[in-house]
Amino acid sequence: MAAVATRYARALVDVVTGPSAPVAPDAVRAELRSFLDAFQASEELRNVLASPMVPAHRKRALVERLAQPLSLSRTSQNFLFVLIDHRRAGLLGEILKTFETMLDERQGIVRAGVTTAKELAPEEQRMLEESLRKLTGRQVRPEYSVDPALIGGAVTRIGSTVYDGSVREQLRQIRARLSG
Repeated sequence: MAAVATRYARALVDVVTGPSAPVAPDAVRAELRSFLDAFQASEELRNVLASPMVPAHRKRALVERLAQPLSLSRTSQNFLFVLIDHRRAGLLGEILKTFETMLDERQGIVRAGVTTAKELAPEEQRMLEESLRKLTGRQVRPEYSVDPALIGGAVTRIGSTVYDGSVREQLRQIRARLSG
């Protein structure tokens, strides 16, 4: 199914990054994320969109009713209609994840997994993001997680490169030097 998700995600990226795109790419990202949140939160919505017994026009009507409260643009609605018409609504989570990755690549944004010993304050996050931007030469989209076992510092993964600035790693290096 990854190939299917990639095909739909690529088509959506092409639409939202095209020269005549009617809505900003990040707006579509946020709109589809809000729809996915509603989809995942409502078993009834999942069942209706997944059921082959419910005709496509009824599913489309349901999406149209949800469009206003979720602030969905016509672009997002049309994309959801395509998924409904091709019976791919159940793949929305995978498609959206692939879309976000492709969109970031097209916009020159690199994703970074940042693990810290404790939750970072907004100012600390900004400083870390600025350091990562200088290090990579690109805009960075961090995804933060917390691991108290790090003791302090941070471990950042960008692609296959790991930057380990944790206290745990520094202690390991000291231990290696002392025993060597």
